[in-house]
Amino acid sequence: MNVEQMKIVVKEILSKTDLTPCVVGHRGVGKSAGILQACRELDRRYVSLRLGQMEVGDLVGIPFRSGEVMQWSRPSWLPGDEDAPTVIHCDELNRAQQEDTLQAIFQFVEPPAEGMLRAIHTHTLSRRHKVVVSINPPDGSYQVATLDRALVDRMVMLFVETDYQCWARYAQQREFAGEVRQFLAGNHGFLSKQGMPMEMQVEPSERAWEMVSVLKKNCRFPAELEMEVYSGIVGKEAAIAFMRWLSDRKGRPVTADEILNDWTSVAGRAEAQRDDVQAATINDLSALLQVSPELSEEQEDNLVAYIAVLPRDLRFGFVKSLLKIPEVALLLVKDKHDAVIFDAMQAISRQAG
Repeated sequence: MNVEQMKIVVKEILSKTDLTPCVVGHRGVGKSAGILQACRELDRRYVSLRLGQMEVGDLVGIPFRSGEVMQWSRPSWLPGDEDAPTVIHCDELNRAQQEDTLQAIFQFVEPPAEGMLRAIHTHTLSRRHKVVVSINPPDGSYQVATLDRALVDRMVMLFVETDYQCWARYAQQREFAGEVRQFLAGNHGFLSKQGMPMEMQVEPSERAWEMVSVLKKNCRFPAELEMEVYSGIVGKEAAIAFMRWLSDRKGRPVTADEILNDWTSVAGRAEAQRDDVQAATINDLSALLQVSPELSEEQEDNLVAYIAVLPRDLRFGFVKSLLKIPEVALLLVKDKHDAVIFDAMQAISRQAG
């Protein structure tokens, strides 16, 4: 994505989530300027931390004694709970000169756990304040540290590249010298040259898919940027597969919610599903019922109706998993469901014997 697109994505993430965007790009491409402009457009105060110039004490504060207890003074850069909404830009994160500096900031750039506040050592950050990171790619062109996968896995990686049209608009707005603009209009190659591909260790993980879920529920990205954003979280291969799945509405499995609450509308689709697609529906139902096993009478009947259309092997396996959920098991053993459940119960009893 270019800098203008990066600003759109960063503003969406910072204004609607607690996630940490990490802007990756070559020197001079406009990472810091774009982040600063995004902050201004969000009407947020901007604080820049140059990690390459900082030590651990600059991040966690200076220790002092308070009676018998050791305390740490709040660093001057860390906004207080009542300060104006602020974006803290951890610039040059992978240029931290000392390993312990990088370890100290790790906790801070990690999005806070549910119900918790973002923290650094003994200090916490109000939810009104946000954090954004920028780095140069570790491609051998820069004197930077390689970020470990655990840290990469905690941020939304946004890869920014040179784009002439984007630069030209910026140059026009800033009233660059006409000769410079005219020269580059015919010589795009003299803008920043692309280095090696900006590969990071971005792979799917449980945490990564949770971040995708947060973005999918809360943010609205332009269609042409959505896959780029997800690629920076779960990797390109997984992002492509996910986007294809989103676009293939016809081939999607029936959801647990549709089975339980809209059975008459989806019964035909449910019965016609291939076994692999049926397995996705079964897994969705199993997960939902483990968390919310209480069913209304209509939902109970819909669940049994779905079990009735399953192929024999899938039916037995699904019933076996449902019997491990006490509240659901009590519903399935009712006499009125014998026509559907009885065979499965007998097969399960023979296996146990």
